Amino acid sequence: MTPVADSPPPILLRRDRLTDLPATVRTPAYQRSDLTPGIVHIGLGNFHRAHQAWYIHQLMQQGQARDWAIIGAGVRNYDAVMRERLLEQDCLTTLIELDPQGTSAEVIGPMIDYLPIEDNNAALIRKLADPSIRIVSLTVTEGGYFLDVNTGAFDTDHEDIRHDARNPGQPRTAFGAIVAALKQRRANDHRPFTALSCDNLQGNGRILRDSIVGLARMSDPDLAKWIDEHGAFPNSMVDCIVPATTDQVVSQSLALGIDDRAPVSHENFRQWVIEDDFCAGRPPLEQVGVTLTHDVHSYEVMKLRVLNGGHQLLANVGEVLSVPTISDCMLDEDILAFFEKVQAKEILPHVHAVPGTTGEEYLELVKKRFSNSAVNDTTRRVAFDGSSRHPVFLHPSLRNAVESGSSIDGLALAEAFWCRMCVGIREDGSEIAPNDPHWEELQKTALASKADPELWLNQRQYYGTSNISKQFSEAFTAWMTAIWQSGSRRAIADYVALTG
Repeated sequence: MTPVADSPPPILLRRDRLTDLPATVRTPAYQRSDLTPGIVHIGLGNFHRAHQAWYIHQLMQQGQARDWAIIGAGVRNYDAVMRERLLEQDCLTTLIELDPQGTSAEVIGPMIDYLPIEDNNAALIRKLADPSIRIVSLTVTEGGYFLDVNTGAFDTDHEDIRHDARNPGQPRTAFGAIVAALKQRRANDHRPFTALSCDNLQGNGRILRDSIVGLARMSDPDLAKWIDEHGAFPNSMVDCIVPATTDQVVSQSLALGIDDRAPVSHENFRQWVIEDDFCAGRPPLEQVGVTLTHDVHSYEVMKLRVLNGGHQLLANVGEVLSVPTISDCMLDEDILAFFEKVQAKEILPHVHAVPGTTGEEYLELVKKRFSNSAVNDTTRRVAFDGSSRHPVFLHPSLRNAVESGSSIDGLALAEAFWCRMCVGIREDGSEIAPNDPHWEELQKTALASKADPELWLNQRQYYGTSNISKQFSEAFTAWMTAIWQSGSRRAIADYVALTG
């Protein structure tokens, strides 16, 4: 999509140019100069801007939450590129809603600054120690919580964690920066902030508490006790499909009359469920559709297993079969049949209803969302970092199925497709570029597993010990053999034809 020749040039996105944007583009109704910070968000990427920031923006549009503006932060060098782009446009973001009925745009402005990216996180620590910051939220990915795959506990032996424990004033990690800032707040007699995980982990608040308190305990047990007693770590569930920003998304923004260097596209659906447990106040999020509850668990299980697990069912085999997007996978009769059977027979039996929605109803909603052809969500994006996503999104269903003695054939086939994808060559002979932080080792093991499938399951850093039953091992071996001998489509057909 590109601007037509006789259309006016797109307006460079800046605070002083908002009134020049086309009338069809919704813009902030509030004066951004009136905003003061209350939130620091660590790991500020597309998802945060399309989801959590959008909710804060909606409150500001209603004349509320003016003291809850967001300051962005990152702890990795690659965050510097996003920082530069956003600061150039006054931290404004164009959100492009992808609806099959038509595309629309909205510019949001609840973010007012982005902290420098520093090796010792000094700027981040200073800001987090400021008592005006009452919520610190995070999207650092499922693999960013330093968890032991066998126990699910905080991994105190990780190199970065040991560094932060030895050097608490110059931490490498976001968790180390949080601990350092909380130490300063305690010393200055300021109360702690609420730490709010927005990552796709079941019990993400509990996990975040264990990580922060566990790291603090390694260098200052008294500080750890204070954080545990006075801090707050609410569990939450977040949901919105947000594709990566491609040239196509940039072109969509230009066609809508906006010259945005970092636009974000998203589906026409959002959900946010948060445990109502905050230690330093919170915005009135329930007024803009957020569910505040004391029982997030069932929402988490349903979303992580049906939607996020469903994404892995589609993306890995989609990559192997050269199917470019998730919506294309939903149009592929073989892949759809595989997806529907695994969901119905092996995932939904272990998912409980939430208020107003059964597992079956939620699956139908997910199918509709995945089929949205306006959302150009690539199988490559969804398949990224399978080494973190499979253990979180698919393996819990696998454990439940093994424990209950129910079918695991489809989940075993899904794991076989992950292994096959990591070989790095599609069935048509084209190359799959590296797509995991541990790609080199995964590819080496996947290639060796062609002759000995058990080698794949011996990766205890992903499978632990609780997932490996004789039933699963035999099923996985059989599917790997079938895929290499007859191809992925035949393996799907054989699975779909299974009875029982």
